[in-house]
Amino acid sequence: MKLSKLIGDRFRETPSDCVVESHALMLRGGYMKYVANGIYSSLPPLRRITGKIERIIREEMDAADGQEVQFPVVLPASYWQESGRYDTVGSELLRFTDRNGSPMVLGMTHEEAAVALVREYGATYSRYPFLFYQIQTKFRDEARPRAGLIRVREFTMKDAYSFHTSQEDLEACYRRCHSAYERIFARAGIPEVISVASDSGMMGGNLSHEFMLLTPAGEDSIVLCPSCGYRANMEAAECITEGPPDKKPDSAHSSLPLPALTEVSTPGVHTIDELCAFLGITAAQCCKAVVYQRNRDDSYVVLFIRGDLDVNETKLTNLLGEEIHPGEITEGSGLQAGFIGPAALCAGLQGNDGKNAKPTLLFDRTLQGRTGLVCGANRTDLHYTGLCIERDCPDAVYHDFAKAQEGGICPGCGRHTLTISRGIEVGNIFQLGTKYSKAMHMQYVDADGVSHYPLMGCYGIGIGRLAASVCEAHHDEYGPIWPITIAPWQVHLCAIRSDNAEVHAMADALYEELQRAGVEVLYDDRNVSAGVMFSDADLLGIPIRLIASPRNRKEGCVEMTLRGNKADTCKIPVDEIVLRVREKITALTAALQP
Repeated sequence: MKLSKLIGDRFRETPSDCVVESHALMLRGGYMKYVANGIYSSLPPLRRITGKIERIIREEMDAADGQEVQFPVVLPASYWQESGRYDTVGSELLRFTDRNGSPMVLGMTHEEAAVALVREYGATYSRYPFLFYQIQTKFRDEARPRAGLIRVREFTMKDAYSFHTSQEDLEACYRRCHSAYERIFARAGIPEVISVASDSGMMGGNLSHEFMLLTPAGEDSIVLCPSCGYRANMEAAECITEGPPDKKPDSAHSSLPLPALTEVSTPGVHTIDELCAFLGITAAQCCKAVVYQRNRDDSYVVLFIRGDLDVNETKLTNLLGEEIHPGEITEGSGLQAGFIGPAALCAGLQGNDGKNAKPTLLFDRTLQGRTGLVCGANRTDLHYTGLCIERDCPDAVYHDFAKAQEGGICPGCGRHTLTISRGIEVGNIFQLGTKYSKAMHMQYVDADGVSHYPLMGCYGIGIGRLAASVCEAHHDEYGPIWPITIAPWQVHLCAIRSDNAEVHAMADALYEELQRAGVEVLYDDRNVSAGVMFSDADLLGIPIRLIASPRNRKEGCVEMTLRGNKADTCKIPVDEIVLRVREKITALTAALQP
Protein backbone atom coordinates (compact mmCIF):
# COMPACT_ATOMS: atom_id res chain seq x y z
CA MET A 1 0.00 0.00 0.00
CA LYS A 2 1.20 3.47 -0.90
CA LEU A 3 0.54 6.03 1.80
CA SER A 4 -0.52 8.60 -0.79
CA LYS A 5 -3.53 6.34 -1.52
CA LEU A 6 -4.34 5.30 2.06
CA ILE A 7 -7.82 6.36 3.17
CA GLY A 8 -7.83 8.43 6.33
CA ASP A 9 -6.09 11.47 7.78
CA ARG A 10 -3.59 11.84 10.58
CA PHE A 11 -3.65 14.72 13.03
CA ARG A 12 -1.15 16.43 15.30
CA GLU A 13 -3.69 17.61 17.91
CA THR A 14 -5.22 15.36 20.58
CA PRO A 15 -9.04 15.40 20.62
CA SER A 16 -10.36 17.05 23.78
CA ASP A 17 -12.81 14.28 24.72
CA CYS A 18 -10.26 11.44 24.91
CA VAL A 19 -9.66 10.07 28.40
CA VAL A 20 -7.16 7.32 27.50
CA GLU A 21 -4.14 7.26 25.21
CA SER A 22 -5.39 4.50 22.90
CA HIS A 23 -8.52 6.50 22.06
CA ALA A 24 -6.52 9.63 21.24
CA LEU A 25 -3.83 7.83 19.23
CA MET A 26 -6.27 5.76 17.19
CA LEU A 27 -8.27 8.86 16.26
CA ARG A 28 -5.14 10.89 15.49
CA GLY A 29 -3.57 8.05 13.49
CA GLY A 30 -6.53 7.52 11.16
CA TYR A 31 -7.53 4.13 12.58
CA MET A 32 -11.18 4.89 13.23
CA LYS A 33 -13.83 7.57 12.91
CA TYR A 34 -16.57 8.53 15.34
CA VAL A 35 -20.10 7.75 14.09
CA ALA A 36 -22.28 7.99 17.21
CA ASN A 37 -21.86 7.60 20.96
CA GLY A 38 -19.95 4.33 21.41
CA ILE A 39 -20.01 3.52 17.68
CA TYR A 40 -17.02 3.85 15.31
CA SER A 41 -16.11 3.04 11.73
CA SER A 42 -12.82 1.22 11.18
CA LEU A 43 -10.36 2.59 8.62
CA PRO A 44 -7.82 0.34 6.81
CA PRO A 45 -5.05 0.32 9.48
CA LEU A 46 -7.44 -0.79 12.23
CA ARG A 47 -9.18 -3.28 9.98
CA ARG A 48 -5.82 -4.88 9.19
CA ILE A 49 -4.96 -5.05 12.90
CA THR A 50 -8.27 -6.63 13.90
CA GLY A 51 -8.05 -9.02 10.95
CA LYS A 52 -4.72 -10.30 12.26
CA ILE A 53 -6.12 -10.63 15.78
CA GLU A 54 -9.00 -12.66 14.35
CA ARG A 55 -6.56 -14.91 12.50
CA ILE A 56 -4.62 -15.62 15.72
CA ILE A 57 -7.87 -16.37 17.53
CA ARG A 58 -9.06 -18.72 14.78
CA GLU A 59 -5.77 -20.61 14.85
CA GLU A 60 -5.86 -21.09 18.61
CA MET A 61 -9.58 -21.93 18.80
CA ASP A 62 -9.24 -24.44 15.96
CA ALA A 63 -6.30 -26.00 17.80
CA ALA A 64 -8.58 -26.36 20.85
CA ASP A 65 -11.05 -28.37 18.71
CA GLY A 66 -13.35 -25.41 18.09
CA GLN A 67 -15.50 -25.15 14.95
CA GLU A 68 -16.45 -21.79 13.50
CA VAL A 69 -20.11 -20.89 13.06
CA GLN A 70 -21.99 -17.62 12.74
CA PHE A 71 -25.18 -16.44 14.41
CA PRO A 72 -27.39 -13.57 13.27
CA VAL A 73 -27.00 -10.14 14.84
CA VAL A 74 -30.81 -9.81 14.98
CA LEU A 75 -32.50 -12.51 17.04
CA PRO A 76 -36.12 -13.30 17.91
CA ALA A 77 -37.06 -12.17 21.41
CA SER A 78 -38.47 -15.67 21.99
CA TYR A 79 -34.93 -17.02 22.50
CA TRP A 80 -34.34 -14.59 25.37
CA GLN A 81 -37.84 -15.15 26.72
CA GLU A 82 -37.08 -18.88 26.91
CA SER A 83 -33.96 -18.30 28.97
CA GLY A 84 -35.66 -15.71 31.15
CA ARG A 85 -33.17 -12.98 30.34
CA TYR A 86 -35.56 -10.92 28.22
CA ASP A 87 -37.11 -9.52 31.39
CA THR A 88 -34.11 -9.67 33.74
CA VAL A 89 -31.52 -7.93 31.55
CA GLY A 90 -31.85 -4.16 31.64
CA SER A 91 -31.81 -1.55 28.92
CA GLU A 92 -28.40 -2.74 27.67
CA LEU A 93 -30.37 -5.24 25.57
CA LEU A 94 -31.80 -3.38 22.58
CA ARG A 95 -35.37 -4.55 21.98
CA PHE A 96 -37.49 -3.64 18.97
CA THR A 97 -40.42 -4.85 16.86
CA ASP A 98 -40.09 -5.72 13.18
CA ARG A 99 -42.60 -4.76 10.46
CA ASN A 100 -44.64 -7.88 11.19
CA GLY A 101 -45.05 -6.98 14.84
CA SER A 102 -42.62 -9.66 16.06
CA PRO A 103 -40.47 -8.71 19.06
CA MET A 104 -36.76 -8.86 18.25
CA VAL A 105 -33.43 -8.08 19.93
CA LEU A 106 -29.94 -7.12 18.83
CA GLY A 107 -27.60 -9.80 20.13
CA MET A 108 -25.33 -8.58 22.90
CA THR A 109 -24.30 -12.18 23.60
CA HIS A 110 -25.39 -15.47 22.03
CA GLU A 111 -25.90 -18.16 24.68
CA GLU A 112 -29.55 -18.56 23.70
CA ALA A 113 -28.70 -18.75 19.99
CA ALA A 114 -26.02 -21.36 20.76
CA VAL A 115 -28.51 -23.61 22.57
CA ALA A 116 -31.08 -23.18 19.79
CA LEU A 117 -28.44 -24.12 17.19
CA VAL A 118 -27.62 -27.53 18.69
CA ARG A 119 -30.77 -28.36 20.64
CA GLU A 120 -31.70 -31.10 18.21
CA TYR A 121 -28.15 -32.07 17.24
CA GLY A 122 -27.22 -32.67 20.88
CA ALA A 123 -30.11 -35.04 21.63
CA THR A 124 -27.83 -38.06 22.11
CA TYR A 125 -24.79 -38.48 24.38
CA SER A 126 -22.66 -39.90 21.56
CA ARG A 127 -22.22 -36.43 20.00
CA TYR A 128 -20.67 -34.85 23.08
CA PRO A 129 -18.53 -32.94 23.78
CA PHE A 130 -18.36 -30.17 21.17
CA LEU A 131 -17.09 -26.61 21.01
CA PHE A 132 -17.96 -23.94 18.45
CA TYR A 133 -17.21 -20.24 18.11
CA GLN A 134 -18.04 -17.21 16.04
CA ILE A 135 -16.53 -13.79 15.35
CA GLN A 136 -19.50 -11.49 15.06
CA THR A 137 -20.81 -7.97 15.54
CA LYS A 138 -22.73 -7.39 18.76
CA PHE A 139 -24.61 -4.47 20.26
CA ARG A 140 -24.81 -3.58 23.93
CA ASP A 141 -26.56 -0.31 24.67
CA GLU A 142 -24.04 0.89 27.24
CA ALA A 143 -25.23 3.78 29.39
CA ARG A 144 -21.76 5.37 29.49
CA PRO A 145 -19.53 4.31 26.59
CA ARG A 146 -16.03 5.73 26.99
CA ALA A 147 -12.36 5.37 26.20
CA GLY A 148 -12.72 4.72 22.47
CA LEU A 149 -12.81 1.01 21.69
CA ILE A 150 -12.42 -0.03 25.32
CA ARG A 151 -16.11 0.51 26.11
CA VAL A 152 -18.41 0.83 23.11
CA ARG A 153 -21.97 -0.05 22.16
CA GLU A 154 -21.31 -1.82 18.86
CA PHE A 155 -18.35 -4.19 18.86
CA THR A 156 -16.90 -7.32 17.31
CA MET A 157 -16.39 -10.29 19.57
CA LYS A 158 -15.19 -13.83 19.46
CA ASP A 159 -17.58 -15.90 21.55
CA ALA A 160 -17.35 -19.68 21.92
CA TYR A 161 -19.73 -22.20 23.48
CA SER A 162 -19.01 -25.73 24.67
CA PHE A 163 -21.43 -28.54 25.62
CA HIS A 164 -20.62 -31.48 27.92
CA THR A 165 -22.09 -34.51 29.63
CA SER A 166 -19.95 -34.27 32.79
CA GLN A 167 -18.43 -31.62 35.03
CA GLU A 168 -15.01 -33.21 34.54
CA ASP A 169 -15.27 -32.79 30.78
CA LEU A 170 -16.42 -29.18 31.14
CA GLU A 171 -13.47 -28.44 33.40
CA ALA A 172 -11.05 -30.03 30.92
CA CYS A 173 -12.40 -27.82 28.11
CA TYR A 174 -12.29 -24.80 30.42
CA ARG A 175 -8.59 -25.44 31.05
CA ARG A 176 -7.90 -25.85 27.32
CA CYS A 177 -9.61 -22.56 26.54
CA HIS A 178 -7.79 -20.86 29.41
CA SER A 179 -4.48 -22.00 27.91
CA ALA A 180 -5.61 -20.97 24.42
CA TYR A 181 -6.40 -17.48 25.73
CA GLU A 182 -2.95 -17.18 27.27
CA ARG A 183 -1.41 -18.04 23.88
CA ILE A 184 -3.71 -15.60 22.06
CA PHE A 185 -2.74 -12.68 24.27
CA ALA A 186 0.95 -13.57 24.13
CA ARG A 187 0.90 -13.78 20.34
CA ALA A 188 -0.97 -10.46 20.15
CA GLY A 189 1.83 -8.81 22.09
CA ILE A 190 0.49 -8.58 25.64
CA PRO A 191 1.72 -11.70 27.49
CA GLU A 192 1.42 -9.72 30.73
CA VAL A 193 -2.36 -10.29 30.74
CA ILE A 194 -3.41 -12.15 33.89
CA SER A 195 -6.52 -14.19 34.66
CA VAL A 196 -8.52 -13.31 37.76
CA ALA A 197 -11.51 -14.87 39.48
CA SER A 198 -14.61 -12.89 38.55
CA ASP A 199 -18.32 -12.52 39.13
CA SER A 200 -20.49 -14.29 36.54
CA GLY A 201 -23.02 -11.46 36.43
CA MET A 202 -25.91 -11.81 34.00
CA MET A 203 -24.12 -14.74 32.34
CA GLY A 204 -24.80 -17.00 35.30
CA GLY A 205 -22.88 -20.13 36.22
CA ASN A 206 -20.66 -21.13 39.11
CA LEU A 207 -17.13 -20.29 37.99
CA SER A 208 -15.68 -17.59 35.78
CA HIS A 209 -12.39 -15.88 35.06
CA GLU A 210 -11.56 -12.59 33.42
CA PHE A 211 -8.33 -11.88 31.57
CA MET A 212 -7.02 -8.50 32.62
CA LEU A 213 -4.40 -6.14 31.27
CA LEU A 214 -3.23 -4.15 34.27
CA THR A 215 -3.12 -0.48 33.30
CA PRO A 216 -4.24 2.82 34.86
CA ALA A 217 -6.59 3.21 31.88
CA GLY A 218 -8.67 0.24 33.02
CA GLU A 219 -12.18 0.53 34.40
CA ASP A 220 -12.09 -2.59 36.57
CA SER A 221 -10.49 -2.80 40.01
CA ILE A 222 -8.34 -5.90 40.45
CA VAL A 223 -7.47 -7.28 43.87
CA LEU A 224 -3.99 -8.84 43.97
CA CYS A 225 -1.77 -10.49 46.55
CA PRO A 226 1.96 -10.39 45.72
CA SER A 227 2.66 -12.97 48.45
CA CYS A 228 0.53 -15.91 47.30
CA GLY A 229 -0.68 -14.86 43.84
CA TYR A 230 -4.35 -14.41 44.78
CA ARG A 231 -6.13 -12.51 41.99
CA ALA A 232 -9.78 -11.49 41.72
CA ASN A 233 -11.93 -8.80 40.25
CA MET A 234 -13.18 -6.43 42.94
CA GLU A 235 -16.72 -7.65 42.23
CA ALA A 236 -15.77 -11.20 43.26
CA ALA A 237 -13.05 -10.53 45.85
CA GLU A 238 -13.82 -11.65 49.39
CA CYS A 239 -13.47 -8.93 52.03
CA ILE A 240 -11.77 -10.11 55.22
CA THR A 241 -11.13 -7.73 58.11
CA GLU A 242 -9.74 -8.27 61.56
CA GLY A 243 -12.33 -7.60 64.19
CA PRO A 244 -11.74 -5.23 67.11
CA PRO A 245 -10.83 -6.62 70.54
CA ASP A 246 -14.50 -6.80 71.54
CA LYS A 247 -15.47 -9.01 68.61
CA LYS A 248 -14.26 -12.25 70.18
CA PRO A 249 -13.82 -11.63 73.92
CA ASP A 250 -11.57 -14.05 75.76
CA SER A 251 -12.78 -16.03 78.72
CA ALA A 252 -11.46 -13.48 81.22
CA HIS A 253 -13.68 -10.74 79.84
CA SER A 254 -16.62 -12.66 78.40
CA SER A 255 -18.72 -12.00 81.51
CA LEU A 256 -18.39 -8.21 81.30
CA PRO A 257 -21.77 -6.48 80.86
CA LEU A 258 -22.62 -5.16 77.40
CA PRO A 259 -22.83 -1.40 77.01
CA ALA A 260 -26.32 0.02 77.18
CA LEU A 261 -28.03 1.28 74.05
CA THR A 262 -28.04 4.99 74.74
CA GLU A 263 -29.70 7.77 72.77
CA VAL A 264 -27.51 10.83 72.15
CA SER A 265 -28.36 14.15 70.54
CA THR A 266 -26.43 14.79 67.33
CA PRO A 267 -27.90 17.96 65.79
CA GLY A 268 -27.07 18.43 62.12
CA VAL A 269 -24.83 15.33 62.03
CA HIS A 270 -25.68 13.28 58.90
CA THR A 271 -22.50 11.66 57.57
CA ILE A 272 -20.01 9.20 59.04
CA ASP A 273 -17.27 11.84 58.93
CA GLU A 274 -19.46 14.34 60.80
CA LEU A 275 -20.43 11.70 63.35
CA CYS A 276 -16.80 10.72 63.98
CA ALA A 277 -15.80 14.35 64.47
CA PHE A 278 -18.78 15.03 66.78
CA LEU A 279 -18.24 12.02 69.07
CA GLY A 280 -14.47 11.65 68.73
CA ILE A 281 -14.61 8.11 67.33
CA THR A 282 -13.34 6.29 64.25
CA ALA A 283 -15.39 5.15 61.27
CA ALA A 284 -14.73 1.52 62.22
CA GLN A 285 -16.72 2.13 65.42
CA CYS A 286 -19.80 3.11 63.42
CA CYS A 287 -22.56 1.07 61.84
CA LYS A 288 -23.70 2.90 58.72
CA ALA A 289 -26.77 2.31 56.59
CA VAL A 290 -26.77 2.24 52.78
CA VAL A 291 -30.22 2.34 51.20
CA TYR A 292 -31.23 0.77 47.87
CA GLN A 293 -34.46 0.03 46.08
CA ARG A 294 -35.32 -2.96 43.93
CA ASN A 295 -35.80 -2.09 40.26
CA ARG A 296 -38.77 -4.45 40.13
CA ASP A 297 -41.06 -2.72 42.64
CA ASP A 298 -39.01 0.05 44.33
CA SER A 299 -39.18 -1.77 47.66
CA TYR A 300 -36.42 -0.74 50.06
CA VAL A 301 -33.30 -2.68 50.96
CA VAL A 302 -31.26 -1.29 53.85
CA LEU A 303 -27.74 -2.68 54.17
CA PHE A 304 -25.81 -2.11 57.39
CA ILE A 305 -22.02 -2.19 57.19
CA ARG A 306 -19.03 -1.02 59.19
CA GLY A 307 -18.53 2.70 58.74
CA ASP A 308 -15.07 2.49 57.20
CA LEU A 309 -16.09 0.03 54.44
CA ASP A 310 -17.81 0.42 51.07
CA VAL A 311 -20.61 -1.74 49.68
CA ASN A 312 -19.81 -4.12 46.83
CA GLU A 313 -23.09 -3.79 44.93
CA THR A 314 -22.41 -6.86 42.81
CA LYS A 315 -22.38 -9.03 45.93
CA LEU A 316 -25.67 -7.42 46.97
CA THR A 317 -27.44 -7.98 43.65
CA ASN A 318 -26.19 -11.57 43.56
CA LEU A 319 -27.70 -12.25 46.98
CA LEU A 320 -31.00 -10.58 46.10
CA GLY A 321 -31.13 -12.16 42.65
CA GLU A 322 -32.34 -8.94 41.07
CA GLU A 323 -31.22 -5.47 40.05
CA ILE A 324 -31.23 -2.53 42.44
CA HIS A 325 -30.65 1.22 42.35
CA PRO A 326 -29.68 3.80 44.99
CA GLY A 327 -32.62 4.44 47.28
CA GLU A 328 -34.59 7.66 47.25
CA ILE A 329 -35.88 8.11 50.77
CA THR A 330 -39.43 9.46 50.75
CA GLU A 331 -41.54 10.88 53.59
CA GLY A 332 -43.61 7.70 53.92
CA SER A 333 -40.70 5.27 53.76
CA GLY A 334 -40.24 5.01 57.52
CA LEU A 335 -36.55 5.84 57.02
CA GLN A 336 -34.93 9.00 58.34
CA ALA A 337 -32.17 10.07 55.96
CA GLY A 338 -28.84 10.56 57.72
CA PHE A 339 -30.00 8.87 60.90
CA ILE A 340 -30.93 5.32 59.84
CA GLY A 341 -29.92 2.60 62.27
CA PRO A 342 -30.66 -1.09 62.77
CA ALA A 343 -31.84 -1.05 66.39
CA ALA A 344 -35.00 0.94 65.75
CA LEU A 345 -35.80 -0.90 62.53
CA CYS A 346 -35.25 -4.34 64.06
CA ALA A 347 -37.53 -3.36 66.93
CA GLY A 348 -40.25 -2.34 64.46
CA LEU A 349 -39.98 1.32 65.40
CA GLN A 350 -39.51 2.62 61.87
CA GLY A 351 -42.75 4.61 61.92
CA ASN A 352 -43.97 3.22 58.59
CA ASP A 353 -47.22 4.91 57.62
CA GLY A 354 -48.45 1.92 55.61
CA LYS A 355 -47.64 3.35 52.19
CA ASN A 356 -44.46 1.29 51.89
CA ALA A 357 -43.67 -2.29 52.83
CA LYS A 358 -41.14 -2.80 55.59
CA PRO A 359 -37.63 -2.67 54.17
CA THR A 360 -35.41 -5.70 53.77
CA LEU A 361 -32.62 -5.44 56.34
CA LEU A 362 -29.21 -6.92 55.50
CA PHE A 363 -26.02 -7.03 57.58
CA ASP A 364 -22.42 -7.21 56.47
CA ARG A 365 -20.43 -9.90 58.25
CA THR A 366 -17.97 -7.32 59.62
CA LEU A 367 -20.73 -6.39 62.08
CA GLN A 368 -21.14 -9.90 63.45
CA GLY A 369 -20.39 -10.02 67.17
CA ARG A 370 -19.67 -6.31 67.34
CA THR A 371 -20.53 -4.38 70.50
CA GLY A 372 -20.38 -0.74 71.49
CA LEU A 373 -21.10 0.61 68.00
CA VAL A 374 -22.60 3.98 67.11
CA CYS A 375 -25.58 4.07 64.72
CA GLY A 376 -28.54 6.17 63.73
CA ALA A 377 -31.66 6.16 65.91
CA ASN A 378 -33.93 6.58 62.87
CA ARG A 379 -35.07 9.94 64.21
CA THR A 380 -33.80 13.36 63.21
CA ASP A 381 -30.70 14.56 65.08
CA LEU A 382 -30.45 11.41 67.17
CA HIS A 383 -27.98 8.51 67.25
CA TYR A 384 -27.40 5.53 69.50
CA THR A 385 -24.20 4.56 71.24
CA GLY A 386 -23.64 1.10 72.70
CA LEU A 387 -25.17 -0.82 69.78
CA CYS A 388 -24.63 -4.56 70.19
CA ILE A 389 -25.74 -6.23 66.98
CA GLU A 390 -26.53 -9.69 68.34
CA ARG A 391 -28.47 -8.25 71.30
CA ASP A 392 -30.28 -5.43 69.51
CA CYS A 393 -30.81 -7.24 66.17
CA PRO A 394 -31.11 -10.91 67.22
CA ASP A 395 -32.51 -12.04 63.87
CA ALA A 396 -29.69 -10.53 61.82
CA VAL A 397 -28.19 -12.76 59.14
CA TYR A 398 -24.70 -11.84 57.93
CA HIS A 399 -23.16 -11.95 54.45
CA ASP A 400 -20.07 -10.57 52.75
CA PHE A 401 -21.18 -7.28 51.16
CA ALA A 402 -18.00 -5.22 51.49
CA LYS A 403 -15.36 -4.24 48.97
CA ALA A 404 -11.86 -5.53 49.54
CA GLN A 405 -9.43 -2.82 50.64
CA GLU A 406 -5.83 -1.89 49.91
CA GLY A 407 -3.70 -3.54 52.58
CA GLY A 408 -6.57 -5.85 53.54
CA ILE A 409 -6.31 -9.49 54.49
CA CYS A 410 -5.69 -11.84 51.58
CA PRO A 411 -8.28 -14.65 51.32
CA GLY A 412 -5.51 -16.89 50.02
CA CYS A 413 -2.70 -16.54 52.55
CA GLY A 414 -4.25 -14.51 55.37
CA ARG A 415 -1.67 -11.72 55.25
CA HIS A 416 -2.27 -7.96 55.09
CA THR A 417 -0.87 -7.84 51.56
CA LEU A 418 -3.76 -6.98 49.23
CA THR A 419 -3.15 -4.37 46.56
CA ILE A 420 -5.72 -2.79 44.24
CA SER A 421 -4.85 -2.18 40.58
CA ARG A 422 -6.80 -1.02 37.56
CA GLY A 423 -7.29 -3.30 34.58
CA ILE A 424 -8.93 -3.67 31.17
CA GLU A 425 -10.90 -6.87 30.67
CA VAL A 426 -9.76 -8.35 27.35
CA GLY A 427 -11.40 -11.75 27.67
CA ASN A 428 -13.60 -13.91 29.88
CA ILE A 429 -14.52 -17.55 30.35
CA PHE A 430 -17.50 -19.00 32.22
CA GLN A 431 -18.65 -22.40 33.43
CA LEU A 432 -22.38 -21.93 32.89
CA GLY A 433 -23.57 -25.33 34.05
CA THR A 434 -27.17 -26.06 33.04
CA LYS A 435 -28.44 -22.47 33.33
CA TYR A 436 -29.34 -22.17 29.63
CA SER A 437 -29.82 -25.79 28.60
CA LYS A 438 -32.34 -26.29 31.40
CA ALA A 439 -34.21 -23.02 30.78
CA MET A 440 -34.44 -23.77 27.06
CA HIS A 441 -35.29 -27.47 27.51
CA MET A 442 -32.21 -28.89 25.78
CA GLN A 443 -31.65 -32.51 26.81
CA TYR A 444 -29.67 -35.53 25.70
CA VAL A 445 -30.29 -39.21 26.30
CA ASP A 446 -27.42 -41.17 27.88
CA ALA A 447 -26.39 -44.76 27.19
CA ASP A 448 -29.03 -46.02 29.64
CA GLY A 449 -31.82 -44.04 28.02
CA VAL A 450 -31.98 -41.44 30.80
CA SER A 451 -32.43 -37.75 29.88
CA HIS A 452 -30.05 -35.08 31.18
CA TYR A 453 -29.40 -31.40 30.64
CA PRO A 454 -25.95 -30.79 29.11
CA LEU A 455 -23.43 -28.56 30.87
CA MET A 456 -22.22 -25.44 29.04
CA GLY A 457 -19.19 -23.23 28.99
CA CYS A 458 -18.72 -19.93 27.18
CA TYR A 459 -15.58 -18.03 26.25
CA GLY A 460 -15.33 -14.44 24.92
CA ILE A 461 -12.73 -12.00 23.58
CA GLY A 462 -13.49 -8.46 22.39
CA ILE A 463 -11.57 -7.87 19.17
CA GLY A 464 -11.56 -4.06 19.10
CA ARG A 465 -10.98 -3.85 22.83
CA LEU A 466 -7.98 -6.15 22.47
CA ALA A 467 -6.53 -3.89 19.76
CA ALA A 468 -7.03 -0.82 21.96
CA SER A 469 -5.52 -2.65 24.94
CA VAL A 470 -2.37 -3.49 22.98
CA CYS A 471 -2.13 0.20 22.10
CA GLU A 472 -2.50 1.12 25.78
CA ALA A 473 0.28 -1.30 26.69
CA HIS A 474 2.63 -0.37 23.84
CA HIS A 475 2.88 3.30 22.92
CA ASP A 476 5.04 6.31 23.52
CA GLU A 477 4.36 10.03 23.32
CA TYR A 478 4.48 9.87 19.52
CA GLY A 479 2.11 7.00 18.80
CA PRO A 480 1.45 3.24 19.05
CA ILE A 481 4.21 0.63 18.87
CA TRP A 482 2.44 -2.33 17.32
CA PRO A 483 3.77 -5.87 17.84
CA ILE A 484 4.84 -7.47 14.56
CA THR A 485 2.07 -10.09 14.79
CA ILE A 486 -0.81 -7.61 14.62
CA ALA A 487 0.80 -4.51 13.10
CA PRO A 488 -1.16 -3.12 10.15
CA TRP A 489 1.97 -3.61 8.02
CA GLN A 490 5.30 -5.15 8.84
CA VAL A 491 7.48 -2.53 7.19
CA HIS A 492 7.10 1.24 6.74
CA LEU A 493 9.22 2.45 3.81
CA CYS A 494 9.95 6.17 3.88
CA ALA A 495 11.30 7.88 0.75
CA ILE A 496 12.91 11.09 1.96
CA ARG A 497 12.99 13.61 -0.90
CA SER A 498 10.81 11.54 -3.20
CA ASP A 499 11.04 14.47 -5.63
CA ASN A 500 14.62 13.26 -6.22
CA ALA A 501 14.31 10.91 -9.19
CA GLU A 502 17.11 8.61 -8.06
CA VAL A 503 15.71 8.26 -4.51
CA HIS A 504 12.23 7.70 -5.91
CA ALA A 505 13.47 5.00 -8.27
CA MET A 506 15.42 3.32 -5.46
CA ALA A 507 12.38 3.31 -3.15
CA ASP A 508 10.04 2.07 -5.91
CA ALA A 509 12.36 -0.85 -6.68
CA LEU A 510 12.69 -1.72 -3.00
CA TYR A 511 8.90 -1.58 -2.56
CA GLU A 512 8.37 -4.01 -5.43
CA GLU A 513 11.10 -6.35 -4.24
CA LEU A 514 9.75 -6.52 -0.68
CA GLN A 515 6.24 -7.24 -1.95
CA ARG A 516 7.51 -10.06 -4.14
CA ALA A 517 9.20 -11.51 -1.06
CA GLY A 518 5.85 -11.58 0.78
CA VAL A 519 6.61 -8.66 3.08
CA GLU A 520 3.72 -6.35 4.03
CA VAL A 521 4.89 -2.83 3.17
CA LEU A 522 3.38 0.61 3.60
CA TYR A 523 5.30 2.88 1.25
CA ASP A 524 5.31 6.62 1.99
CA ASP A 525 5.80 7.94 -1.49
CA ARG A 526 4.57 11.48 -0.76
CA ASN A 527 6.57 14.60 -1.44
CA VAL A 528 6.45 15.90 2.14
CA SER A 529 9.05 16.95 4.67
CA ALA A 530 10.94 14.38 6.71
CA GLY A 531 9.25 15.72 9.86
CA VAL A 532 5.74 15.10 8.51
CA MET A 533 6.76 11.69 7.15
CA PHE A 534 8.27 10.51 10.46
CA SER A 535 5.40 11.93 12.50
CA ASP A 536 2.90 9.95 10.43
CA ALA A 537 5.11 6.87 10.68
CA ASP A 538 5.10 7.17 14.47
CA LEU A 539 1.28 7.40 14.53
CA LEU A 540 1.00 4.31 12.34
CA GLY A 541 3.33 2.43 14.67
CA ILE A 542 4.68 -0.10 12.14
CA PRO A 543 7.51 -2.05 13.81
CA ILE A 544 10.20 -1.95 11.05
CA ARG A 545 11.06 1.33 9.34
CA LEU A 546 13.22 1.61 6.23
CA ILE A 547 14.55 4.99 5.13
CA ALA A 548 15.63 5.75 1.59
CA SER A 549 17.29 9.17 1.25
CA PRO A 550 19.79 10.95 -1.01
CA ARG A 551 22.60 10.28 1.48
CA ASN A 552 21.70 6.60 1.86
CA ARG A 553 21.43 6.19 -1.91
CA LYS A 554 24.94 7.55 -2.37
CA GLU A 555 26.19 5.05 0.18
CA GLY A 556 24.32 2.23 -1.59
CA CYS A 557 22.36 1.36 1.55
CA VAL A 558 19.04 1.76 3.32
CA GLU A 559 18.63 2.69 6.97
CA MET A 560 16.61 0.23 9.08
CA THR A 561 15.26 1.09 12.53
CA LEU A 562 12.66 -0.30 14.89
CA ARG A 563 9.66 1.73 16.03
CA GLY A 564 10.23 2.63 19.67
CA ASN A 565 13.83 1.42 19.70
CA LYS A 566 16.11 3.88 17.93
CA ALA A 567 19.12 2.15 19.42
CA ASP A 568 18.42 -0.75 17.07
CA THR A 569 19.31 1.21 13.93
CA CYS A 570 21.68 0.13 11.19
CA LYS A 571 22.50 0.74 7.55
CA ILE A 572 22.12 -2.24 5.24
CA PRO A 573 23.37 -2.61 1.66
CA VAL A 574 20.50 -2.45 -0.79
CA ASP A 575 21.14 -5.95 -2.13
CA GLU A 576 20.83 -7.39 1.42
CA ILE A 577 17.80 -5.49 2.61
CA VAL A 578 15.11 -8.10 1.80
CA LEU A 579 17.04 -10.86 3.56
CA ARG A 580 17.71 -8.71 6.63
CA VAL A 581 14.08 -7.55 6.81
CA ARG A 582 12.80 -11.10 6.66
CA GLU A 583 15.25 -12.13 9.39
CA LYS A 584 14.04 -9.27 11.59
CA ILE A 585 10.38 -10.19 11.03
CA THR A 586 11.15 -13.79 11.98
CA ALA A 587 12.99 -12.72 15.14
CA LEU A 588 10.26 -10.30 16.25
CA THR A 589 7.58 -12.92 15.63
CA ALA A 590 9.50 -15.64 17.48
CA ALA A 591 9.85 -13.35 20.49
CA LEU A 592 6.05 -13.34 20.87
CA GLN A 593 5.55 -17.08 20.68
CA PRO A 594 4.31 -18.47 24.02
